[in-house]
Amino acid sequence: MTTTVLISGAGIAGPALAFWLRERGFAPTVVERAPALREGGSAVDFRGEQMTLLERMGILEDIRAKETAMGAQLIVDTRGKKVAQMPSVFFSGEVEIERGDLTRILYDHTKDDVEYIFGDWITELDEVSDGVDVGFAHGESRRFDLVVGADGLHSGVRRLTFGDEELFRTDLGFHTAGFSAPNHLDLDHLGQICSVPGRTVMVASGRDRSALNVGLIFASESLEVDRRDVEAQKKALAERYADFGWEMPALLESLQGADTLYFDSLSQIHLDTWSQGRVVLLGDAAWCAGPGGSGTGLAMMGAYILAGELAAAHGDHEVAFARYEEKLRGPVKISQKQAAGIGTFLAPKTRFMVGYRNFLYRVLGSRPMTKVFTWITSRAANAATLENYDAPVAARG
Repeated sequence: MTTTVLISGAGIAGPALAFWLRERGFAPTVVERAPALREGGSAVDFRGEQMTLLERMGILEDIRAKETAMGAQLIVDTRGKKVAQMPSVFFSGEVEIERGDLTRILYDHTKDDVEYIFGDWITELDEVSDGVDVGFAHGESRRFDLVVGADGLHSGVRRLTFGDEELFRTDLGFHTAGFSAPNHLDLDHLGQICSVPGRTVMVASGRDRSALNVGLIFASESLEVDRRDVEAQKKALAERYADFGWEMPALLESLQGADTLYFDSLSQIHLDTWSQGRVVLLGDAAWCAGPGGSGTGLAMMGAYILAGELAAAHGDHEVAFARYEEKLRGPVKISQKQAAGIGTFLAPKTRFMVGYRNFLYRVLGSRPMTKVFTWITSRAANAATLENYDAPVAARG
């Protein structure tokens, strides 16, 4: 009898897991709260061992067809004067793609034989002897053999299984936001980064030259803004960046008319275990690291390992979940450590630290440092071993 697996979340980790579960003979269902796939979003990059995973999935060429092909990132002051330049490998890895484009690729590779349910979400989880009875906000209750929470930092599956988010979330003292704006700077596969104490603006234009991807990061020990209230978020950003200078007046004007806005704290998730009974967590729901921790690639590696271990254990979830966690705890620790200080680096809190950070950019961006820096940025990407689950057990070790 085919093992049924319900996956909460149709971002990146969820469809990636559905891909590998289908390949291993399982029957995955993906439920997503949004009414459709989320379009646009920030760019995500891959490097090192993660490139091998994309090749193994057969999606690397699809990704290259949609890649941002970003060039250098210019560090500028509030007068627009260049103070440093970083090569593309710093932010864009070996290949970079917008989050929405990657989600669409994963969906297109799975939609024909994976059940997707949009506009619904899990409200109840009741484990019984031979499965999990799942209640939904809109659909009828159903029983699945296993349930996977791949629903991000604010995971509903984690809350239902382990408890309130505040028990496991560590805030890093910064917030981040992202939206799309017209490319009034006429950037062509180029990015610019401008910082004042405690606040940074990042703009870039890649594949779509008509648009700017705008990223904001700012220090904020406490910020009481409803994460579902977009207008309140826009107001908070406008207040926070009103006196920033540089190109912010035009960007804030575009913000008011933006159709979508990403807004959240920079936070990490720390759990003693990622599974309980027949329920397991994946990606940000389990171990959110934050920017700079190779989170997208690690989530996709985690999906590969979780599906592989379930197949190797012939569906024995207790054995598979333990092996999955054993193989990923080390890489996750590296990822979280690497990302822990990213807020302070991207948005230094004092004028002196902004100047020192810009000096570091100049050093790291120099040709003699390229190989060293590439090694540093690839540590998290190469931390997880890409085991061959199609090989005989003896060969896999």
